[in-house]
Amino acid sequence: MPVKIRLTRMGKKKQPTYRVVVVDSRKPRDGAYIEQIGRYDPRQEPSLIDIDNERALDWLQKGAQPTERAQKLLEISGAWTAFRVSKGEIHTIAAETTADEVEAEPAAAAPVAPDHEPEIHVVGSGDAEDHADVEESPEDDLEEVEEAAANEVTEAGSEMVSEEDAEV
Repeated sequence: MPVKIRLTRMGKKKQPTYRVVVVDSRKPRDGAYIEQIGRYDPRQEPSLIDIDNERALDWLQKGAQPTERAQKLLEISGAWTAFRVSKGEIHTIAAETTADEVEAEPAAAAPVAPDHEPEIHVVGSGDAEDHADVEESPEDDLEEVEEAAANEVTEAGSEMVSEEDAEV
């Protein structure tokens, strides 16, 4: 029996809340489930994510496959990281970290889609503090490009004038 960890929709029309459930993958989305291991309310500010990490880890070790959204929620709650550590994909966390830091770490590592391409600034040898004034903002780059384009137009215009004068 293929088992999945996925979301079941609850709540009124246009007011969704979800249960994180373990279910036979052949069942419908809102059909009968094996066990409820958490809940998710995206409408609260901040979103409510309440997952029983021990039960989730148990089901993951038994072979349950999370859906994409369920996996993101498991990452935020810390269950996915614990599962990867137990599988040996990630080395164990240092002994000096506390349980609170372990639970906070996946939330900080959650993927965030950038609004634009990140800028990459290469700093030469030496301290980055010495080269802090080298980095430029995108506005500075835009101004430089506009100045270069204006200079090219001016140079091209002067060449055209001199060619016309030569023909006359």
